This record gives sequence, structure tokens and C-alpha cells, in this order.
Amino acid sequence: MIGEAVRRIVATEPNIAFYYCSDPTETLKIAQEVHPTVILQDLVMPDMDGLLLVRFLRAKDAPTRDVPLVVLSSKEDPTIKAKAFALGANDYLVKLPDAAELIARIRYHSNAYINFLKRKEAEERLKEENLRLSAELDVTRKIQQMILPKESELTQIQSLDIAGFMEPASDVGGDYYDVLYHNGSVKIGIGDVTGHGLESGMVMLMVQTAIRTLMNQNETNSTQFLQVLNRTIYDNVQRISSDKNLTLILLDYQDNRIRFSGQHEFIILVRDGGKVELIDTIDLGFPVGLEEDITDFIGETEIYLNPGDGVVLYTDGITEAENEWGELYGIERLCEILSQIWQFNANEIKDMIINDVRQHIGKQQVYDDITLLVLKQK
Repeated sequence: MIGEAVRRIVATEPNIAFYYCSDPTETLKIAQEVHPTVILQDLVMPDMDGLLLVRFLRAKDAPTRDVPLVVLSSKEDPTIKAKAFALGANDYLVKLPDAAELIARIRYHSNAYINFLKRKEAEERLKEENLRLSAELDVTRKIQQMILPKESELTQIQSLDIAGFMEPASDVGGDYYDVLYHNGSVKIGIGDVTGHGLESGMVMLMVQTAIRTLMNQNETNSTQFLQVLNRTIYDNVQRISSDKNLTLILLDYQDNRIRFSGQHEFIILVRDGGKVELIDTIDLGFPVGLEEDITDFIGETEIYLNPGDGVVLYTDGITEAENEWGELYGIERLCEILSQIWQFNANEIKDMIINDVRQHIGKQQVYDDITLLVLKQK
């Protein structure tokens, strides 16, 4: 009787499909088939207590667990109403309410459930995306660490005391540094790919591979070296439809002389005794991979290192590291600390700088990779 009355009320309503189940034991089966967005349940039914069915509909593994449930009762009974709500009912109506009110409640609960499903779906997509990004970042982090120069490689360069450090951020940027030794020459590079994640990491890996290849081919001309490298990276990022590029400085070291080319952060030159000089690289190159031909932008400069002199290279993860008040670590602080501790060996200097940066950051989240390279003439 109640089912037929409800059917007549909703029959002319748009976007409402009505399904009736007279056997309470078939309720869950039918619900799995039709996927209701609201359930109207009469508390008076044959062969089963209406409140028991409410319990079944709200069971942990029931397909109707989250579907809005409106119970229909023959009277306004506070005790029964309280029990129904305690078992998980969403609404309670004394049958049979006014047609307009019933339609309004059906639409209200149905729309709420549809929005709930949309939010749940969006949350699942977000969860899947976060898992994917987490896996990407883990791969990128491993790639970054795998291609770093080993300690045994650094000790082969007997005339330089070298120490390097790289710590990826939580969402991993595209920092790069390398120290390569070939036929008595040393090539040192440090750079920073734009953006974060796997794509930046792959560009960084392309750069490392291209630099090693060019060095093994005995390419010594700075302009030619950087232009071939740039064209390689440019062509690759075009192929993968990426907008990635990187700042990059390359150092060629031999017999106490260092030749610089490429555009990156300031080069910090520290003389024996702690005097600090800054070398601006703005006119020594152009972001790699941004334009097809950067030949006209490439320049170079050369310095001579006396015993005790050295060079410190870094990425902006150090100078732009923020503390809890949003204050940057800054190039001035980096230079000041270097001038005070330059009497120590490269590894000790590296550790002291990194510790100072960490003290500055405190408990703040690290938003960018932190990379530092200390070179000291023996």
C-alpha cells in the first residue's frame, strides 16, 4: 500500500526512477542491481522487524551503507525514532507525508548522496595521483643519487680537495652536479633544471649523459661544448613536448687553472685566508634547452688557483632556503660563513655550511633541492 502510494507521488516527477521491493530479504540484492541514491523504508513489514533491516542496510560491508535512508513510520514515536537514527537512518517521516514534502526530501537526500559520490570519486583520483607522483618522485630521487660522483672518483683528482653534497627536496627538483676526470683534465658541472618531479629528473639525466659523452669525445672548446649540449637538450625537450630548461655552469680544471662557461648562480672564489670574491655568470651563457642556438650568448672566464684557494658552487636551494619567518639564507650569509671557516678541508667546510643552512631552515619544509660543491687547491 505504501509502495503504491509513493509510486503515484513520484510517477510524474522528472529524473526520479522508482523501484519497489516487497520482500525485505531481497533488499540488498536489488540495491546492488539498481544503485539507489535514496532508500525509503517502511518500519512495518512482514516477517522482519523494520529496525533490523535498518541494521542490515547499514552493515559495514553492505552496498547500501552510505545511501541515504529515510524510514517511514505509522506514528511519531520518539523511542523508535531515536533507535532508527542510532542505527544509521538519515531521516524519519510519519507516513504518508504531503507529496511536496516527500519529493523535497527525496531530492534533498538524493542530491546529497550524488555529491558525496562525486567527492569520493575525486578523492580516489587524488589519492591515485598522489601515489603516482610519489612513485615518480622516488624514481627521480634514486636517479639523482645514482649518478653522483663517487668518493673514489674525487680522490683520483690529486691536486684538488673536493667535497659535494646533494639533498633532494620532498618533491624533488632537478639539481645536477658532476665531477668528471678524463685524460688528465677535470670537468665540473653544476646546474638546476626548472620545475620538479620526474620530467626535471630526466632532463638532468640527459644533461649528465651528454656532458660525459662530449668529454669522452675530447671536446675542449667551451663554446662548441655548450652549444652541442644545448642543442641536444633542446631537441629532446621539444620531442617530449616539455618546457624544461636549466641553468648550468661548467668548469674546466687543469694545472691550477679553471675556465668557466655557462650561466648559473654566482661562482664563489675564496682565496687562501678567507677572502671572498663573487664571479657573476650572467654573461657567460644562457639557459640550456630554452633556445635552439645559444652560441652568441656563450662566454668564458679563467682564474688561477694558488694553494689554499678554492671555488664554491651551489644551487638556489641554499641561498633561497627560508626560515619560519620567510627570510632567505642568502648569498651574503653563505660568503660570510665561508670566509670564517676556509682554513678547514673541503669536506669539513661542506658539512659546516650544510649544518648552518639546516639551522636556518629549522622545522620548515624544504621546497627545493640543496646542492653544494667545494673545491680547494692543494
